[in-house]
Amino acid sequence: MSGPRRPIHRLDPETIERIAAGEVVERPASVVKELFENALDAGATSVSVRLADGGLSLIEVADNGGGIPAAELPLALERHATNKLSGPEGLSAIATLGFRGEALAAIASVSRLRLLSRYGDESEAHGLDASAGQLGPPFTASRAPGTTVGCESLFFNTPARRKFLRSAPRERLEVLDTLQRAYLASSAVAVDLSADGVELLRLPASRDLAEACAHVLGPEFDAVKFEVRAEDGARGSLEGWFAGPAVSRSSGRGVYLCVNGRPVSSRPLAQAIRAAFGDRLPRTRQPVGVLHLHLDPTRVDVNVHPSKREVRFEREPELAEWIRRAVRSGLVGGPEPAHDTVEPERFAPVPRTLGSFTPSSTTARHRSSAPAARQARLDSPRANRSVAAEGTRPALTLLGSVDRLYWVAESGADLLLLDQHAASERVWYEALLAHSRLGQQRLVQPVRVRLAPREAEVARERLEYLRSVGFEVEPMGGAEWWLRGLPSFRGRTAPAEEFPRLLAELADGGRPSVPDGLVERTAASVACHAAVRAGDRIDAEEMGRILAGLYALPSAPTSCPHGRPIAVRLPRGRLDRWFGRSSV
Repeated sequence: MSGPRRPIHRLDPETIERIAAGEVVERPASVVKELFENALDAGATSVSVRLADGGLSLIEVADNGGGIPAAELPLALERHATNKLSGPEGLSAIATLGFRGEALAAIASVSRLRLLSRYGDESEAHGLDASAGQLGPPFTASRAPGTTVGCESLFFNTPARRKFLRSAPRERLEVLDTLQRAYLASSAVAVDLSADGVELLRLPASRDLAEACAHVLGPEFDAVKFEVRAEDGARGSLEGWFAGPAVSRSSGRGVYLCVNGRPVSSRPLAQAIRAAFGDRLPRTRQPVGVLHLHLDPTRVDVNVHPSKREVRFEREPELAEWIRRAVRSGLVGGPEPAHDTVEPERFAPVPRTLGSFTPSSTTARHRSSAPAARQARLDSPRANRSVAAEGTRPALTLLGSVDRLYWVAESGADLLLLDQHAASERVWYEALLAHSRLGQQRLVQPVRVRLAPREAEVARERLEYLRSVGFEVEPMGGAEWWLRGLPSFRGRTAPAEEFPRLLAELADGGRPSVPDGLVERTAASVACHAAVRAGDRIDAEEMGRILAGLYALPSAPTSCPHGRPIAVRLPRGRLDRWFGRSSV
């Protein structure tokens, strides 16, 4: 610090309040989270949330819980005043969701807040207004038993923090995601969300976790889910549902982790869940599912983060391994063996003299898990397809494809192996960046698509963009949408079933592995979901179109947008060495 030393002094109450608010209130979603937890602790069975301008102008949370007595309303807006702790001994075994006693005070210090509550047999509701933490006179109003908290003009007195909030649609999506996480942790409570007069979410009360998962994660998840369940007298119990490898996400936000009814984040436990899927998922994909942990509260510290988002566990590595084995057991349909087993190869072993070329573990796993009829099959196209040389790129002659995944080509005296998805994805990606749009194939019969709530919100938010890149969609009402047109480029039309998966990825900001900006990440997501997939049967003509598209690109790309190689070249000399020949 430059200049003369300043003496230590006490901060004024207003500054203290704003610092405390910064620990609890980060954005509209954090306000909703705190108020929702208070509603659950009050015994609510129904919670209704209303937003205006993404929560920047208005957040209103109404519940049918037990309410707050009129005499206690001023205390409810005072820091560290709570009915959920009686002393320091309670901190070691916290069983409620909101316990710090600072959420309402923190919210009131950075907004214009109205608290209205009717307690028990009281004949009318009592309320208080607060602006920037300053209480107004009490008032009465008509209301059914329960509590309503209205929060207007969030951060009106801290413009620097308001400036760093995202757009209203993105803040609205964060609120929706927060409510879905809260519902999956406590699905016995009905939840509804409306924004600017439009209903975004309606989740019915359910005591069946599988049913709750279907409401939030959608029909695609419901069709491929498997159950996870385990019990240990020393640790507790766990239960959950996860999607099979056919449904995955580009980020870890598809895993909903709950501890004793509290939605939490835990990197070690999330990594354990991902490890359970192992080679069943590509390296860049993450699982989707919900896991409930029921643990002794004394073994969980929920007091390590101001907003109670992260928790710490006693003997965490052992807990993570228990979770990994339980999820793996559900995935493979039985207990995990004590030692990993490897299926014997159907072919003769590769000679040691092959030098640097050995089948990678990924390739071996792909082959052993594929149906026997498709293993190492060479699908010959109807006729060889040649691609003329272009600049420094040599001519190619396509010979066929292996397992509808890798193309085999001859380039001079060399052998070339190409990944059909990576090649196709790069062509679509460059076309989107160059032209900002693709062609469109109108569907003869519209496809009816049922979207999960989060996907539907992204579709509403990004509707014009989706139309600009070739998706012709329109809402039917609720979760139902019509899909009338699909992007098309170089004779290839995007598959309709990829549309919901694209929306889930766009909700996370697009491909996270693309290092550029939002435009590039979004284009990479569209390209990935529209391109030829591994396992698609395509003919020589389409192979040629994709290769011609690659050769037409001025930058001569060697990888797809998120970094996987498009081709591997095997020089003639290396082939000769493998087969014990002298080079000719």
